[in-house]
Amino acid sequence: MKFSEFKYVRPDLDVVKADLEKQIALVGSGQPLDVEIKAVYEVFAINDKIGTLGTLVSIRNSIDTTDEFYEKEQEFFDENGPVLKQYEHQFNDKLLNSSNRKGLEKEFGSLLFIRGEIAKKTFKPEIIEDLQKENKLSTEYGKLISSAKIEFQGGIYNLSQMGPFLQNKDRETRHLAQLAVSKFFAENEAQFDRIYDDMVKVRHLIAKKLGYENFVQLGYDRFGRTDYTSKDVKNYRDQIYEDIVPLVTELTARKAKRLGIENPKSYDLALSFLSGNPTPKGDRAWQVERAKKMYDEMSPETSEFFNFMLSHELLDLDAKAGKQGGGYCTYLPEYRAPFIFANFNGTSHDVDVLTHEAGHAFQVYQSRDLLPEYRWPTMEAAEIHSMSMEFLAWPWIDSFFLEDTPKYKFSHLAGAVSFLPYGVLVDEFQHGIYEHPEMSPDERKAWWRKTEKKYMPFKDYGDDLFMEKGTFWFRQGHIFGAPFYYIDYTLAQVCAFQYWIKHQSNRREALDSYLALCRLGGSKSFLGLIESAKLKNPFVKGTVKEIVKPIRAYLDAVDDTKL
Repeated sequence: MKFSEFKYVRPDLDVVKADLEKQIALVGSGQPLDVEIKAVYEVFAINDKIGTLGTLVSIRNSIDTTDEFYEKEQEFFDENGPVLKQYEHQFNDKLLNSSNRKGLEKEFGSLLFIRGEIAKKTFKPEIIEDLQKENKLSTEYGKLISSAKIEFQGGIYNLSQMGPFLQNKDRETRHLAQLAVSKFFAENEAQFDRIYDDMVKVRHLIAKKLGYENFVQLGYDRFGRTDYTSKDVKNYRDQIYEDIVPLVTELTARKAKRLGIENPKSYDLALSFLSGNPTPKGDRAWQVERAKKMYDEMSPETSEFFNFMLSHELLDLDAKAGKQGGGYCTYLPEYRAPFIFANFNGTSHDVDVLTHEAGHAFQVYQSRDLLPEYRWPTMEAAEIHSMSMEFLAWPWIDSFFLEDTPKYKFSHLAGAVSFLPYGVLVDEFQHGIYEHPEMSPDERKAWWRKTEKKYMPFKDYGDDLFMEKGTFWFRQGHIFGAPFYYIDYTLAQVCAFQYWIKHQSNRREALDSYLALCRLGGSKSFLGLIESAKLKNPFVKGTVKEIVKPIRAYLDAVDDTKL
């Protein structure tokens, strides 16, 4: 079946609830072990069925946010998702307290129970209404972002489609493009402020109702983080500040010199070369054809995966009116199918999507036969697969960029390093917000700008007074929809750099290690996975300093003034 033929019918919640109640009743109630095991698998199957329908709605709603049918169905899932969460809570509770727990752990692995203990803390039936409110606010933010209709140079564009103008070789075009984008956010400032203010308040309220001091630890627990704390994350952020910020400041100065700009402004940061940023030399169909050749040659496993994606039409890549911004990969369990969503805009980001999101999709494709709970690792581990795939694609990258290949490799590596300070800035900002939920919208903006100056001292907004007051984060969807999911990208990047280093010296060894990591899915914790893959732990002081040495050496060896 092709994706367009995947069938959606609104689930009958009474039937779903009755089925769940029947199976959950058999768990932790003195039944023989084999009866309990069968019931657990039945619960997994019911959850997969409802999860597939919810994901189908979410995908089709994000492909066309103006489609009234899927808009209504999204509202249905926003409303009823938290109601079904209480069954998850009951199931988890009974599993943890079963007299057959040892036998169940043998069948399902102990990580399921460790995560279960954490999940137990994140839900009580009395927060259902608050969770519904949080879901609705998240959907409202998505709609507000995708409503952007920016008038620029005689056309009307959404935020994704403004990307090429922000990388234009003409400085004044970049400048005016940034001001045009800022104008959209300025016109909707009150709405962004209200949505986020309501989100912070409802999340703080949920945390208090669950017995947490504030939302910080609840945010960590929601992501199932089992082996590190906010203190570990702070130590890691300090490494980025000490070892990466000086390098990125140097790279930014090198870029300004390349561009012949004495006082670079924020609108200069997205352009890397006076000859223009590297761009793929063909349209979406041309790029997909090259991606197919790349994955066919990379390994039998990647070949099988990408051909599966193509034959079932599981990629939606074109930017179009009414389509939600950004890119993601998700999974439809009933069809055993990953799905990739993106907004191609003619920049190198298009190729990054074909490697990054395909890395996520490839990992879950390799983990399809694991328990539902282990198909995906936790977020910081999941991003290792996507970011590493970007580097594993380097031997084929010339087929996308042709004469721009040296530029792409330099800017890809320099860009990945330069992302780290921004990633930890987003994290530090959120810690401050949820530790001080009483902050006013203006105080939040001031806090962003202060933290931004710490990690990105080179970012000067010039005459863009709206951005100067600390509003860049309005466009960072993770801050709204997935609080504390951003440090994950940076932790994964530090791990992916280790694959880049391995790949430089032994391509086969790097790929074999990567395949083995993908097959583990989420059957181990973050630190358990990186230990299995023999990667260095990012939380250990000195790791970042050591990993950045060969990267600096590579970048220093390139005469970027000739690119």
